[in-house]
Amino acid sequence: MFPQGRHPTPHQAPGQPFKFTIPESLDRIKEEFQFLQAQYHSLKLECEKLASEKTEMQRHYVMVSFLLSNIMCICVLLQHQQQVVQAVERAKQVTMAELNAVIGQQHLSHNHGGAPVPLTPHPAGLHPSQLGGSAGLLALSGALGAVPPHLMGKDGGDKKPHLSGPDSHPAGPEHLRGEERHLSAETPLEIYSGIVGFDPHPHMRVPGMPPSLTGIPGGKPAYSFHVAADGQMQPVPFPPDALVGPGIPRHARQINTLNHGEVVCAVTISNPTRHVYTGGKGCVKVWDISHPGNKSPVSQLDCLNRDNYIRSCRLLPDGRTLIVGGEASTLSIWDLATPTPRIKAELTSSAPACYALAISPDSKVCFSCCSDGNIAVWDLHNQTLVRQFQGHTDGASCIDISNDGTKLWTGGLDNTVRSWDLREGRQLQQHDFTSQIFSLGYCPTGEWLAVGMESSNVEVLHVTKPDKYQLHLHESCVLSLQFAYCGKWFVSTGKDNLLNAWRTPYGASIFQSKESSSVLSCDISVDDKYIVTGSGDKKATVYEVIY
Repeated sequence: MFPQGRHPTPHQAPGQPFKFTIPESLDRIKEEFQFLQAQYHSLKLECEKLASEKTEMQRHYVMVSFLLSNIMCICVLLQHQQQVVQAVERAKQVTMAELNAVIGQQHLSHNHGGAPVPLTPHPAGLHPSQLGGSAGLLALSGALGAVPPHLMGKDGGDKKPHLSGPDSHPAGPEHLRGEERHLSAETPLEIYSGIVGFDPHPHMRVPGMPPSLTGIPGGKPAYSFHVAADGQMQPVPFPPDALVGPGIPRHARQINTLNHGEVVCAVTISNPTRHVYTGGKGCVKVWDISHPGNKSPVSQLDCLNRDNYIRSCRLLPDGRTLIVGGEASTLSIWDLATPTPRIKAELTSSAPACYALAISPDSKVCFSCCSDGNIAVWDLHNQTLVRQFQGHTDGASCIDISNDGTKLWTGGLDNTVRSWDLREGRQLQQHDFTSQIFSLGYCPTGEWLAVGMESSNVEVLHVTKPDKYQLHLHESCVLSLQFAYCGKWFVSTGKDNLLNAWRTPYGASIFQSKESSSVLSCDISVDDKYIVTGSGDKKATVYEVIY
């Protein structure tokens, strides 16, 4: 290529090489340098233009980011405004519930000479809505509508009048008949269930707790406390793996509702998980949960009298036999293997009611907690009473057995938990509390016993050491308790409508579910994948445990 304006000289012959003089070569070099210099300036201008465009793009990016952040802030504010509106609505509901409660109490007072009286026909004692004694059990009278006479205490007086009002009549079933039978189960539950608004952080208000114990390092509110042998309480610092790792659930979701039609005081799940058994008034209903669309029970087992509540039902490991006890002196043994389930035997004791049942691991023995405080030991093969453990001075309310079948744990309305040696037939230990015991469970894999109290506490005891943990997430009576079969966690349910899942043994809260009424009973499937609860609003709820 020739520089611009350069052509072969006239004297150059065609086809001959160019021959430049020295001045011409210098001119050519000069022109080429100027050409390259012009290209350099052009490229420099292009580069500056691109840099300017880059700066403009960055400015636009910053502006867009700023606008997006403002939009997010506005969204958060709108969401907060919605939460405030919802909170106001909940506050209105709370106010109405409290007003209804006052109206209901005044209505009772006017009907009974100014003081509510126990309203029940059940001389058996412990009522299913309460699963325990005179104080905490009365608190659930709204769910089931009855207060058994023995709940008024040995002297006939209510031990905690703030829950039910003082009793103006002496104790005894003869004073609890006729027009004072019981409130209907259709009585509006909100009159008795107290505040209906759900506080997801009740542990921030532990009643009676010293200020020094209401927090853990970092300022987080404490709800789990370690209690040393000398009684000193310290908030528990949870380990890093408290809520993670194999076998620890993330949460549980409701997958089915079983409309029993009566308050569900007892539930149990078959192994393998297919059938759920729900015990209410006068019958146990059997549900097939393998098809979530099923809305009706597959069968109904009529037990006890029509107006008496089932208090406990237990499946033998073979899944072919169900034992049922409740507000009657008779236990029913059901054969489930026949085309139509039938009663194949009945066991009758001297106690007027059975509050809880346990089955030995070898399926040979059944233990029943009796309203007279005794623990009846039944030979299931011969269907005879072979022994009674005596020690509780009030009704025995709950029971569990160790995996090796050598030790039994029972809780009672006498504020004690007792352990029994099943080989020697004697009491081993006694733990005294300041509250009645409504529920307990023995850890399948460790030396821990969890106890649910009328006082709303859950306490986890080491069975050989003096120290324990005290857990404060429930706001009312703890009515049922069950360990997962892996032993790493357990659940408790209460009059406060809550299902709480806890880490063994120190009680880190894994998840929490709020139901629409008092949760009276619970069970966990053998594979730890399902939880079933029975509640005061006449239904059972099936949860799937999510890992």
